[in-house]
Amino acid sequence: MNRRVLLLLLLLIVAAAALILVLFSQGLLGGSPTPAPTGVTNILGTLEVPPSGPTATPLKLTPIVVAVQKLPRGIVIPEGAVDVQQWPVDNVPYYPIQDPKLVIGRIARTDIEVGMPILETQLVENLFDIRLSGRGSDAAAVIPSGKVAIAVPIDRLTNVAHAPKSGDRIDVIISFLFVDVDEEFQSIKPNKVSLTSVSQDGTIQILQAIEGRVEPSGDFPNPVVVGPSERQRPRLVTQRTIQNALVLYVGMFPPDGDFLGRRPTPTPIPVTPGGPPTPTPVQSGATPTSSVYNPDIITLVVDPQDAVVLAWTVEAGLPMYFTLRSAQDESTSETLAVSLDYMLSTYQIPQPQKLPYGLEPPITSIRKLAINLNLTELGGSGQSAP
Repeated sequence: MNRRVLLLLLLLIVAAAALILVLFSQGLLGGSPTPAPTGVTNILGTLEVPPSGPTATPLKLTPIVVAVQKLPRGIVIPEGAVDVQQWPVDNVPYYPIQDPKLVIGRIARTDIEVGMPILETQLVENLFDIRLSGRGSDAAAVIPSGKVAIAVPIDRLTNVAHAPKSGDRIDVIISFLFVDVDEEFQSIKPNKVSLTSVSQDGTIQILQAIEGRVEPSGDFPNPVVVGPSERQRPRLVTQRTIQNALVLYVGMFPPDGDFLGRRPTPTPIPVTPGGPPTPTPVQSGATPTSSVYNPDIITLVVDPQDAVVLAWTVEAGLPMYFTLRSAQDESTSETLAVSLDYMLSTYQIPQPQKLPYGLEPPITSIRKLAINLNLTELGGSGQSAP
């Protein structure tokens, strides 16, 4: 076989293989036909075929109003606190809101977290609706998150002459009276000392107890008992403790818990049938009734730890003073505790010399103050402190 025959035979084999491949690709020999590529021709004339794959079903979205910041219960929703976002239709909750104007200026009935849809059922027009919705009191609605409310007793002296009102800020000053106590007995010193004697028959007799301490004496062969001439004088220390506490309410809350936006009940005017309203006659010589504003309790909003401090102070019976802060001042600062040593050293007060003469009548006290004075006595009597 010459070379021309071999070359012709080789061409026939290649042609047969190409024919079989074409028939197979078109499914004529049992295979699946290969789809023709589709695409677009770019500016260079090249066919660009997009990647093959399953076609995704488009997600149906709808605009709704969501919170872009945390909205605590009772807050008046400001501008910028909400926004419109696209939300999957299948996951939209009941009663959605699509217009931010229907949200701004209204009050959150419940806490609304960031990113959550705002629903019509979560909003009220005023705090009265919060009360009617059975969601608690007005007080709980206005307490900031992380804070607590606690009530403490007051009088007109400690409460800045009853100047603080709801929304004001105050500082709390506490006074401490220190005394020396027996470490084991935890009783105020001096202890009572009972002297003993041994009789001739060997029995031990215990004499009557005397307040004081036993000290040796160089003038007498036996020790002596040194006792106090008066009760131990407490050492006074005063310091500012809690700062920038929010005044929630002064006095007792209304029984229904509604104290925000409360309006007095108008007195009806009697109307004469067929005529103008009849004015109420004024009684001559009538003395107007004066109501004395004299609350004895105040409710403060503080940190939980400061609430424990206030509770301990009340239980310990320590006197408290409130100082009213400026409405523009919410800063905090440090203060020094004030004691007798502080007063003498800071203001350079010298101790007076002992002179051979004095004044009549004698000066025995600057002011008569009872240590265990009830905080309500000054306010309840309506009289000035002695």
